[in-house]
Amino acid sequence: MAAQELRSQQWFGRKGKDGFIYRAWMKNQGIPDYEFQGKPIIGICNTWSELTPCNAHFRDLAESVKRGILEAGGFPVEFPVMSLGETLMKPTAMLYRNLASMDVEESIRANPLDGVVLLCGCDKTTPALVMGACSVNIPTIVVSGGPMLTGNHRGAQIGTSDVWRYHDDVRAGILPEDELMTIESAMCRSQGHCAVMGTASSMACMVESLGLSLPGNAAIPAADSRRKVLAQLSGLRIVEMVKEDLKLSDLLTRQSFENAIKVNAAIGGSTNFVIHLLAIAGRIGVPLALKDFDPISKNIPLIANLQPSGKYFMEDLFYAGGLPVVLKALDSILHRDCITANGKTIAANYDNAVCCNSNVIGTIDTPFNTATGLAILSGNLCENGAVIKPSAASAHLMQHTGKAVVFENIEDFKSRIDTDELEVDEQSILVLKNVGPKGYPGMPEVGNMGIPKKLLAKGVTDMVRISDGRMSGTGFGTVVLHVSPEAAMGGNFAMIKTGDLITLDVPNRTLNVDLSEDEFAERKRQFLAPEAIADRGYVKLYTDHVQQAHLGADMDFLVGGSGSQVLRDSH
Repeated sequence: MAAQELRSQQWFGRKGKDGFIYRAWMKNQGIPDYEFQGKPIIGICNTWSELTPCNAHFRDLAESVKRGILEAGGFPVEFPVMSLGETLMKPTAMLYRNLASMDVEESIRANPLDGVVLLCGCDKTTPALVMGACSVNIPTIVVSGGPMLTGNHRGAQIGTSDVWRYHDDVRAGILPEDELMTIESAMCRSQGHCAVMGTASSMACMVESLGLSLPGNAAIPAADSRRKVLAQLSGLRIVEMVKEDLKLSDLLTRQSFENAIKVNAAIGGSTNFVIHLLAIAGRIGVPLALKDFDPISKNIPLIANLQPSGKYFMEDLFYAGGLPVVLKALDSILHRDCITANGKTIAANYDNAVCCNSNVIGTIDTPFNTATGLAILSGNLCENGAVIKPSAASAHLMQHTGKAVVFENIEDFKSRIDTDELEVDEQSILVLKNVGPKGYPGMPEVGNMGIPKKLLAKGVTDMVRISDGRMSGTGFGTVVLHVSPEAAMGGNFAMIKTGDLITLDVPNRTLNVDLSEDEFAERKRQFLAPEAIADRGYVKLYTDHVQQAHLGADMDFLVGGSGSQVLRDSH
């Protein structure tokens, strides 16, 4: 690409006062003049933060990216954007995904960047960065932070999914509270995001299967030196992408989205994948609806034997050959000709992949679980749909009818779930309302409600649970999520009462409550919408404009993009 075609030359290529200002103030960092003479300016969008432990190694990782950019003849400029720490942020990091995407979008558009490297890892940082970059649509490549090393406690491998088991064991009196302190020091023993196929790992697999990263990006552990090698190669590659003018819109096609959906089903990926992929599709302008997910993924079994749906960890996936081996196992059902960030087709990237451990990565013919990783439900309880993860659920509950035990909000749930007065048995269906995008707000990961203490004492380990919220990708169980419209909107889900008979039928993809239309209408006449959570600031903006889960929970005014053109010139 000629110097005058570079976007950054609209700043640094100018003469007179404007060019003077742009270059002079950059030079106070000790930058020689030749760096501004037609070199591609590459932004490194960094979500490093000590409040985001999964991304706390990103300053070091950014240095590897810079080496690659310099090696290829580009000029790297690192910049920060809002970081979303899943484990610490209240009320939920999901509330701020859209805000971070705005930060990314405007930071890229407003600055003299020809291409961008997205450094992301923790759950919401990946979709937020990709969403924001899509709305600008310049050459972009993703570098994930990588999973942490597998935890180890008393000779047993452990990971984030075990948190839910330990929590129930403490509540049941099986595990002493002080033992939990020992376990927490043994679980997160290196830099990186969750070691299981949680949301962070699912997002890393998503960007690789979409073609937004170099091959192998998803599984290299954060502590492995090869993570830095991939970062350097990504820095080198983004300069070439700028020269080729290979943009996100060239990579993100309907076919690449379908590939990602198939991969997520095969790896038992997080249900959060659905809501994030829908939002990304909305930003880049690819038609994609919730109803599309089921026919694309319905007959794909679980072939990656990873927690929480299976046995092993992301570290094991890497040693077994990484995501390219999974992609190769799916070769017969993938769109092989989709172009990826390295300029090659996705098939070319996995053609030479070799499986090094068939206990970790199986095939379509020899899966670890015939249940798929994702199912979309419809019915009168969820007019606009709901999701469930069959591969992490109990087979005996896939077709189940039971009486609802309703909790009106998370506070109601916490106050009553472990009381002796709670009328519940193992056939009951737990229902949690008002934890959706508007109702909470932010749609927290509370859908995998804990089993009532009185049932844990009887040895019950799973029961059907339904909510308009989400659950952690590390969670498991027979959990129906993302019910849309959410309770706060006054749809059918808001009308469910304790004692109503609910039927879950996963094989037939239905979720219904035994209520007549007349009864629904009568209850809706008596419905009182919850009071507004906030009257100012971002939370008010969010609740006023956030879309429902089946649309990706993006803000209505953020769907689509404004491109890379700066509308006004200040100098």
